[in-house]
Amino acid sequence: MPELIFPGPEGRLEARYHPQPQRDAPIAIVLHPHPQFGGTMNNRVVYNLHYAFHKMGFTVLRFNFRGVGRSQGEFDQGIGELSDAASALDYLQAMNPNSKHCWVAGFSFGAWIGMQLLMRRPEITGFVSVAPPANMYDFSFLAPCPASGLIINGTADRVAPPKDTGTLVGKLREQKGITITHEEVEGADHFFRDDEEHMKPLISTVQGYVRRRLTETSR
Repeated sequence: MPELIFPGPEGRLEARYHPQPQRDAPIAIVLHPHPQFGGTMNNRVVYNLHYAFHKMGFTVLRFNFRGVGRSQGEFDQGIGELSDAASALDYLQAMNPNSKHCWVAGFSFGAWIGMQLLMRRPEITGFVSVAPPANMYDFSFLAPCPASGLIINGTADRVAPPKDTGTLVGKLREQKGITITHEEVEGADHFFRDDEEHMKPLISTVQGYVRRRLTETSR
């Protein structure tokens, strides 16, 4: 997979870019967990999401937020990281001007950033939020949430407890004009550590959801 450096708001950002041969292929960016707790674009969940989208025909970009890996800058409490994500989407769109569909996926802290990006960018047609930390961050900015999407978490998540995720889902489902799909992976912790029991069901659920949405929009 091509290594990539692209310009961000605070300097260079390190990325992995996986294009499709079709010029009008859908595009997706994948956002990693918290930089100060070891989160990078090579996190297992992020890596698996990246390849899941590529297998579904997406041109995919994942990248390191500022201050992570070879990306320049310093951690900025989510404010700068949102700007990084916007720059990544700008870059991906510039590389793929004929794409008709744009998705954002994020894990943990990356899910929080991804849903903020959703509010800024009306061209995003769908989202996948894995283990959004609704207990740590305020998601009330999703008023209204502009796109339908999938929220998925593990039933044994102690970092972002299922109860808080359920509350977030309930609030979003009160909104009209969008559909929030909520799935849980039985027994999975925050990191979906077991490949067979947790990671495979996670990726299978994501692929099933995204494929269904793509089929609906192509009718």
